[in-house]
Amino acid sequence: MSNPISSYFGIHGDALPLREQRMKLIASNLANADTPGYQAQDLDFNAALESARRQREGLPSTGAVLATTQDGHIGDAIATGQLPFQFTRQATQPSLDGNTVDPDAERAAYGRAALEYRASLSFLESKVRNMLTAITGQ
Repeated sequence: MSNPISSYFGIHGDALPLREQRMKLIASNLANADTPGYQAQDLDFNAALESARRQREGLPSTGAVLATTQDGHIGDAIATGQLPFQFTRQATQPSLDGNTVDPDAERAAYGRAALEYRASLSFLESKVRNMLTAITGQ
């Protein structure tokens, strides 16, 4: 069943936590740029957002989604780092130590992700401001 507040925020309410998760993955990639054998991780943002939208609307999920038959399942997946829609990014140039992080590409991806995060946050702030205006009548 759809929550009225979730419906009011729409796609940006679903996107904000996913954008945060993606920024954490990119930051982790940058932090491990010199770690031998580290494999760069990323998030299939569009698939994750579609899954979140379907879940918010009460529709059956499609794609690679974890089955949540018990409350602890998602928490366990987050703790182990095996999240749905997370994948290992292929290296553009192979490294001798097996590290697949390209620092320049990661910095560019982080800048774009930060800009997208701020855009979603601004939209949500605007929605909250409009709601407060309607409540207070000012």
